[in-house]
Amino acid sequence: MNFSLCSTSSELAWPSDCVTRSPVANRFLSREPVRFDETWKKKKHFKIPRCGTKKVFVEDSSSIAKKSVPRREPVERLGFVRTLLIDNYDSYTFNIYQALSTINGVPPVVIRNDEWTWEEAYRYLYEDAAFDNIVISPGPGSPMCPADIGICLRLLLECRDIPILGVCLGHQALGYVHGAHVVHAPEPVHGRLRMNFLGLNMMVTYCFLIFHPGETLISRQVVRYHSLIIDKESLPKELIPIAWTVYDDTGSFSEKKFSTPVNTSLSPLGNGSVNSALETLEEQSYWPSPHVDGKQDRHILMGIMHSTFPHYGLQFHPESIATTYGSQIFKNFKDVTVDYWSRYKSPSLRRRMISETANMQVPSACQLLKELSRTRNTGNGSSYNSNSLSTAKKNGVDVFNLVDLAYAKPHSQLLRLKWKKLERLVHKVGGARNIFMELYGKNRGNDAFWLDTSSSDKARGRFSFMGGKGGSLWKQLTFSLSDQSEITSKHAGHLLIEDAHGSTEKRFLEEGFLDFLRKELSSISYDEKDFKGLPFDFCGGYVGCIGYDIKVECGMPINRHKSNAPDACFFFADNVVAIDHQLDDVYVLSLHEEDTAETSFMNDTEEKLITMSVSSTRKWKDQSLPAIDSSQRKASFVPDKSREQYINDVERCMQYIKDGESYELCLTTQNRWRIGNTDPLGLYLHLREKNPAPYAAFLNFSNSNLSLCCSSPERFLRLDRNGMLEAKPIKGTIARGSTPEEDELLKFELKLSEKNQAENLMIVDLLRNDLGRVCEPGSVHVPNLMDVETYTTVHTMVSTVRGLKKTDISPVECVRAAFPGGSMTGAPKLRSVEILDSLENCSRGLYSGSIGYFSYNGTFDLNIVIRTVVIHEDEATIGAGGAIVALSNPEDEFEEMILKTRAPANAVIEFCSGSSERH
Repeated sequence: MNFSLCSTSSELAWPSDCVTRSPVANRFLSREPVRFDETWKKKKHFKIPRCGTKKVFVEDSSSIAKKSVPRREPVERLGFVRTLLIDNYDSYTFNIYQALSTINGVPPVVIRNDEWTWEEAYRYLYEDAAFDNIVISPGPGSPMCPADIGICLRLLLECRDIPILGVCLGHQALGYVHGAHVVHAPEPVHGRLRMNFLGLNMMVTYCFLIFHPGETLISRQVVRYHSLIIDKESLPKELIPIAWTVYDDTGSFSEKKFSTPVNTSLSPLGNGSVNSALETLEEQSYWPSPHVDGKQDRHILMGIMHSTFPHYGLQFHPESIATTYGSQIFKNFKDVTVDYWSRYKSPSLRRRMISETANMQVPSACQLLKELSRTRNTGNGSSYNSNSLSTAKKNGVDVFNLVDLAYAKPHSQLLRLKWKKLERLVHKVGGARNIFMELYGKNRGNDAFWLDTSSSDKARGRFSFMGGKGGSLWKQLTFSLSDQSEITSKHAGHLLIEDAHGSTEKRFLEEGFLDFLRKELSSISYDEKDFKGLPFDFCGGYVGCIGYDIKVECGMPINRHKSNAPDACFFFADNVVAIDHQLDDVYVLSLHEEDTAETSFMNDTEEKLITMSVSSTRKWKDQSLPAIDSSQRKASFVPDKSREQYINDVERCMQYIKDGESYELCLTTQNRWRIGNTDPLGLYLHLREKNPAPYAAFLNFSNSNLSLCCSSPERFLRLDRNGMLEAKPIKGTIARGSTPEEDELLKFELKLSEKNQAENLMIVDLLRNDLGRVCEPGSVHVPNLMDVETYTTVHTMVSTVRGLKKTDISPVECVRAAFPGGSMTGAPKLRSVEILDSLENCSRGLYSGSIGYFSYNGTFDLNIVIRTVVIHEDEATIGAGGAIVALSNPEDEFEEMILKTRAPANAVIEFCSGSSERH
């Protein structure tokens, strides 16, 4: 994982003479492109390639206009553009995918940078003419390392006649492959918003960066995720700089526009001529003045283009939610591509314009091509088959193998739902707490669940759900990943199934737990009329928790550490009680198979709730708890890592970020306390009182000696019955103030914090990417960006990301596409998880995973397991951490980690010491 410069002599070999190429590079745009000679910076002339004729030397732009090539016959313009999108194992690639899908008219085909050999790429690009352009994604690492850049360098060298756009790492690769040096930036810049982006709009046709003709300079807000840059001093003559930003000597980025404008008398011609721009370039005025306001030149390249190839590079991220006009840049690249091919007449182009694009057989892309055929109504689309699924899986989970082949299969088990509404009952019985204690508290919550919206703010959570053992369909699933020594796949593990009668069954799951859960849910059918009229989505189904290590089933690397606790535990809940906190109503629901008799659960539960009295409320409140011995009263949580060790890990994270290996790393640690035989339910009741939260939960799995007392404020992912996916990532936390005035000041400080804004933005873009893999093109959006929410002990910065699920993607595959939650990993997710696994000295276990439900009707709602006490085999653990970014201060990061443990840790200490009121 150490940053290193890799040998690239073989990778940088120039195209072989035996490879046939069409001279498309000489057919770009409405004027012939210019190849500058060796002395272009010194002499006032340049070379004009002329369709294979001799080169002509001219003195000025008017001469060029007089000697322009004869007009060509126009070629029919493309109605859509087919993009090959190279994914450099980044977590923002599918933001580009979403943008291109709507702009191009068809979804791009996405492949990993090591998925194709050059021979395969050549076949699809040239023999089959399957693509009109190429986009090279961002990614971790450096273009100097073959493992980071894969096939991209060869594409940039060989595909001189195909339009290519490189973003961030792709931009650096374009510079590096032509001889420029890639070096460390003055400082890493990840997720930071800047208004001082500068570009030359005189390249209005030649360069697709420009938005407003008539301006010589532009200043737009762009988002940057990079710590490496192209050294502008090393830029070869073939590469033309087209955009830059300004770095201040103080170490901050200037908010001013560049003060020395390029020759303002030069502006694009109405007919799209680039001649004035070329003259400016020839005079070196494409670079800003070497001094700005008396300071040494600190300009950083933000965009380049090749002088003869249709290749472009952008250091910033146009796909970010916070980049101004980002989609317009992709639209302009499409227009450049269409214009490029429309001016070239050849059998090759005619092959590229074949309407039956769906006949293109690209491994791992069959599903996208099926969408293409459906979009274009050809009726002859490629059929999806299981072979394409297995082909895609060899390089980890991708959009192609998220298509659920079993999702549309006939269901084998029809479940019917009965429910009853008890109006205005919650306040009469003393609230949700008393309802749970009356129904499930007599055995101290064993084998029970409570998805508890304990926050007093009803806007954050309206419904709570609870249930326990008892129904005929009830069962418990307990899954543990196998030790590395005994597995044939990294997903494999052991599953224990216990039914309502106490019978158990053991299975070995070769493909892992999520695959099993997907098949279980897909085997259930339902009648929508059964739950029509219910104001919530959970109507019974699987309720439980998924541990962080299940990430190996989601395209992440093999786990370095094994959890002592189970990796997933779920109940199948056929009897559920739901509480509407807003309208004060209680719902009693019961599932049963179609041909079986209904149980008495609904009537029995209704009777218990109606007969509850004030005395019963007091009974639960006054009930004593087991005594805690004196040695435990003096004990407390012990962190796995000392302050010095944690700070050292933060510094190592910052070095990885500086070297371009990650944009953001969510470093965590565990705090432990052997608390003995305490009462998990009593502890949870105390925790929910001290630290109420909208995504709180209590779970008890008696056969695993496992309980979770969760006060999470964060939603991981939700799917409603309308097919809308929603994530609510939290990044940015600050303690509450001791006075109202101080509290408001701290809240304002969090909202304006550049570091916290950067943290949040990076995760928002990551979640947009994750949802973009499974959502309809153009549907992913951000209704709320960087809102500040207030809780009992902290203020947090929260954003909301939504998207409409594709119809052929199952609920479990939506979770697989986004798990673990990006707020617990950092970005890019895959590389970040690899780094974190190397730094953290134990498994995170259930911490950083998710608690929630998968309803039998295809909906789900899951939280992020934070602010949670996990009690397993008499040991209590609290995981905590924070996002490390380039702006982090190691000491502050340690204090933030401690802050996040404070509320749950204090609740445990108070409860176990007996200082709190006994419930």
